[in-house]
Amino acid sequence: AEDGIRDAQESRGLGDVYKRQVKHYLGEYYLESPSIRMDELYADSDRKTPIIFVLSQGADPTSQVLKFARDREFDQNLRTISLGQGQGKVASETIEIAKKEGFWCLLQNCHLARTWMPSLEVIVEQLAIEESEIHPDFRLFLSSMPAAYFPVSILQNGIKLTTEPPRGIKANLKRSFGEITDEFLDSCSGNNKTEAFHKLVLGLSFFHAIIQERRKFGPLGWNIRYEFNDSDLETSRTVLKMLLNEQEQIPWDALLYVTGQINYGGRVTDDWDRRCLLSLSLIHI
Repeated sequence: AEDGIRDAQESRGLGDVYKRQVKHYLGEYYLESPSIRMDELYADSDRKTPIIFVLSQGADPTSQVLKFARDREFDQNLRTISLGQGQGKVASETIEIAKKEGFWCLLQNCHLARTWMPSLEVIVEQLAIEESEIHPDFRLFLSSMPAAYFPVSILQNGIKLTTEPPRGIKANLKRSFGEITDEFLDSCSGNNKTEAFHKLVLGLSFFHAIIQERRKFGPLGWNIRYEFNDSDLETSRTVLKMLLNEQEQIPWDALLYVTGQINYGGRVTDDWDRRCLLSLSLIHI
């Protein structure tokens, strides 16, 4: 056991040495993962080229796709299907309709539909053959955990993006702040709460970054590893704006309960983890 701990410490120390060398000779820019914008991905795609999100634990691109669709006023034409048992036929029918009507189609968790993967491979191959007959606005989005049975031809013909949680509080905050627009910050103007709304959005971002960062410390961070993701933060922001717009006074009790007990706390099953989560929410919100 001591040898294992020593090896882990040495490998961690070696990683720090590599980072310092890269920072010294190349610059800090090469130590930070660039954030990919949905508009850049969309610009590189077309009706025959699917956009593939390769998932990792704690990362969910669904909120990014939904937000991008809303920004382009295309959310009414987005069809989302979570794949699983019996959903293959539904997905095939939805894609056929989307090809004709010019909808966007998001197929989530393709790794859960192993038996349907050969059918998906055929569908993607047909996109190139039938390109002239497909509506130009049609787009196909796929998300999947790494799986050996995911069709190689789809990976070769698609735009691939690996989605993973940001590493470090700084990277997490940069990602959260990058999703906030001036329009959103100005959307809560009721009862002169604009300044309070800005501060609460900032506090939510710190709260989200800290609970994500605690996971890297194993049982010292959380007794059980929870899959907190960006949808939790987006939901909390939406509820925050709604509560401030509807109430004359800031409803602190309701805000803390919805954020700590429901949006984030709904994933927490350990009593001590819940106590820790609620304590963090009291500090940052």
